[in-house]
Amino acid sequence: MAKGKASEPKIVDIKTKGKFNFGFLIAAGITLVIAAVMYYFLLPTLNPQQVSTWIFFGILILIYGFLSVIFAERNNNKLSKFDLTIGGIIAVMLVFVVGAGISSSTIFRASDYASLIEVEECEVDEVISQGENISDIALMDTESAKTIGAKAIGALSDVVSQYVISSEYSTIDLDGKPMKVAPLQYDGFFKYMGNKDNGIPGYVMVDPVKNESTYIKLSEPIRYSPSAYFSYDLNRHLTFSYPTKIFEDFYFEIDNEGNPYWICPVYTPQVGLFGAKDVTEVVICNACNGDTTLYKTGDVPQWVDRVYDGDLCTQKYNWYGTLSGGFWNSKIGNVGCKTTTDDYGYKVMDGDVWIYTGITSVTGDESNIGFVLINSRTGEAKTFAISGADEKAAMSAAEGEVQHLGYEASFPSLINIDGQPTYIMVLKDNGGLVKMYALVNVENYGIVATAATQKEVMTQYRKLLKDSNIETNGSQIEEITEKIIVSDIKFLTMDGTTVVYITSGETAYKQLLSENEELVLIGSGDRIEVTYTESGSDIKELTSTILLQKAEELSE
Repeated sequence: MAKGKASEPKIVDIKTKGKFNFGFLIAAGITLVIAAVMYYFLLPTLNPQQVSTWIFFGILILIYGFLSVIFAERNNNKLSKFDLTIGGIIAVMLVFVVGAGISSSTIFRASDYASLIEVEECEVDEVISQGENISDIALMDTESAKTIGAKAIGALSDVVSQYVISSEYSTIDLDGKPMKVAPLQYDGFFKYMGNKDNGIPGYVMVDPVKNESTYIKLSEPIRYSPSAYFSYDLNRHLTFSYPTKIFEDFYFEIDNEGNPYWICPVYTPQVGLFGAKDVTEVVICNACNGDTTLYKTGDVPQWVDRVYDGDLCTQKYNWYGTLSGGFWNSKIGNVGCKTTTDDYGYKVMDGDVWIYTGITSVTGDESNIGFVLINSRTGEAKTFAISGADEKAAMSAAEGEVQHLGYEASFPSLINIDGQPTYIMVLKDNGGLVKMYALVNVENYGIVATAATQKEVMTQYRKLLKDSNIETNGSQIEEITEKIIVSDIKFLTMDGTTVVYITSGETAYKQLLSENEELVLIGSGDRIEVTYTESGSDIKELTSTILLQKAEELSE
């Protein structure tokens, strides 16, 4: 046989000598392994209405195409029909996703976005009932809750060394009272590995009215948590259980018996393929054993307080407020456009937690034209119109009253005092501790009352309303005047404010020295005329003190 140059083998596109090119199978097998690893760690939602789903599969197609170049034979490294097919699929997917996103946007579907929420217009008395006392209103913000909550586990060395309190406090209604709850969580991966068999032992409950915290140790530990890893990671547990459901937030709550649960809203785009995500279902996950139940939003148990997040509620109202007149009106004309202020708070009313915030014009000034309250369980929305200061302006007004003390105001709550919409807030020192309370009239934020207790600030506020000749439709201030003999008088200075305490027999009175400097002329044994209002306190709040006779004159 003659010797000669060996002929090069003939390479075909998919098959070689009539046999299938197994390089494509190898590429497919490796891609499936990569897909499984990516799915486990990235936890993508397998739902065509989620943009990340398209990105996930687009990446896998690119990986498969790249691996096929490495493992499958090619004709002189030229592009094959297969390569062109891969590129075509990616291009079609990209065009489809971009097109679906544009067609789902507010520019084309403004009316659909605006109709996602139904808003009932009410009077203030229909939305917020008048209150004779305000001692059951939760005014604590999350930062204060963190400070007080930390005290609950401070002395528990076995807890504080292995766990931390979640920074995500949930405001709930517990037997008609506001409460803040937060679970313990693992303090990092290594603490999880050391405690995964024991689980998370309990949660912290903070009373925002009494400023007290309690650590609740569970008989069965929490095992499913966002701070856990592997199969006990809450996000992974939900994704594997409901691979097509879109989850974005998880909220910790307790039922009426104190059992811990995760409330997990399921989101579904309501406009086009991707636009206007709203909560349509809720998964309730037992934090201890991982059992899950899927509910429609209208069927969730009564004890659940947070189905709709505050950010979602305000976003839906903003769509309603700005897009009801059309997209271009929201950008150019602004006729009738209104939006929420840049923050919101929570109110517990009628067994539910309501999100409330001010409504202002889109021009953006420091005034409100009304308020909106949205039920965080049902999504019900109510508004009432009233012009006045927004929350930030009210906070500044309250801080101005105590600027010499350097106190900072918390985000206020909205209450109804004798028909007057009123902001109430706490004033905190640099350590986050509550020092005083403040009431600011919404319509006239020059009317500001501050005091050490809620009862005192209510008395001061009602007096200011009367002095300002503001009409109210609630309880009138009843002033009582009587003549007494002073048994003792003391001047006590607290936080830079001098308070004068007067006793007569078994009865005690008090008044700020700044309100009546003539108090320095009064001594023991003097006969004086006092005027006070009934506030329910054991110490009567004086509005007027007049010296009638000195003790020396009485003895003559």
